[in-house]
Amino acid sequence: MQFNYNNFKEAFTTEHSLRTLLSLFIRWGFIAILVGTAIGSVSALFLYLLELVTEIRIDHSYLLYGLPIGGLGIGLLYHYYGGDANKGNNLIIEEYHTPEKTIPFKMFPLVLIGTLTTHLFGGSAGREGTAVQMGGTIADQFTKLFKLDPQDRNILLLMGVSAGFASVFGTPIAGIFFAFELMLFKKFNTKAILPVVVTAYVSHYICLSWGVNHTIYTVDALPSYSLTTLASIAFAGILFGLTAYLFIHSTKLWNKLFTNFIIYPPLRPFIGAIIFIILILWIGSTDYLGLGVPVIVNSFTHQMGWSVFLLKVLFTSLTLGAGFKGGEVTPLFFIGATLGSFISVYLGLPVSLMAALGFVAVFAGATKTPIACTFMGIELFGIEYAILLALACFIAYIVSGKQSVYSSQHKNNTKTSVVKLN
Repeated sequence: MQFNYNNFKEAFTTEHSLRTLLSLFIRWGFIAILVGTAIGSVSALFLYLLELVTEIRIDHSYLLYGLPIGGLGIGLLYHYYGGDANKGNNLIIEEYHTPEKTIPFKMFPLVLIGTLTTHLFGGSAGREGTAVQMGGTIADQFTKLFKLDPQDRNILLLMGVSAGFASVFGTPIAGIFFAFELMLFKKFNTKAILPVVVTAYVSHYICLSWGVNHTIYTVDALPSYSLTTLASIAFAGILFGLTAYLFIHSTKLWNKLFTNFIIYPPLRPFIGAIIFIILILWIGSTDYLGLGVPVIVNSFTHQMGWSVFLLKVLFTSLTLGAGFKGGEVTPLFFIGATLGSFISVYLGLPVSLMAALGFVAVFAGATKTPIACTFMGIELFGIEYAILLALACFIAYIVSGKQSVYSSQHKNNTKTSVVKLN
């Protein structure tokens, strides 16, 4: 169908069309503020509780030995009460592409309890998965309230994802692009742009208004844009992509092993926790428990050893593959930042710069969201690094292959997409 500018102009200059357009703005603006406020507040509560359980775990190191019992509790809870909530982020992706029913509200308390339990006992997991699941679940509950059709329901899901991501990491622009990229830009509806943007920013500022503080990372060196520098960063991007590939397949391998050899699902995190504890005691370090934010921060100022990122891959893939709850993203930040820090001296580039590039590039490769990761880097480190961030993220994205940490994202990844202008 050919685009006729005159028809377009005429349609939107009529009184009826303007009234309809204004009505849509008001309606979606109201929904966006409502959804953003709810998700921003829930994210603030989640971050507060997450920090609390982390401090408790650090002050009481013996809690690590309770990880098997915590894992068994999570396993029993999800096995007997989880239902579709067991799919996690994949359920949100599936409901976006092939809508069947409203995301069960129980996903919200289940993932919150599961994640806090994982972190209380030292499991190596993140927080993004929890935020996205809570955001998607909360947003989807408004479908019936506002009597939305399937297309408008998809907008709600995008709003929930963007709001959860934006509020937990303090990066609203990245949250906006993460939502669209997570869904592969399919069924893209231009009507979704404004609600998703507003929701992301509202949730971000609501979360901040509750007194939440996000970690600040400092990059203090910008090299010249020489061919040598760009070639070095391109090479680093290849390593970041291969590491993302390693993480994806390590997690899938652990999950396959536990599924094949342990028939009763609740026992999988129980056994996985025992293996986890043995490995932690063997290496004699607690750096790989929980989020690992102190190690991430340290990697921006000190070169990390070659084994640090590999051990985080091991412990996080084991934790998630065994069935513990949480996200993948903060561990991916850890893996990428420590890898970048390690290779910095060999590439002759600043430690902080390479840590920053790895921070977002491994994440980009593992989740297939290079645009979101580029903007996240800009929001966290500064726009002056935009070209270098984009280069590292897109190369890592290409090198990491087609598969993602979200299996449903890969299943829906076909060559065609649907773009609707309405």
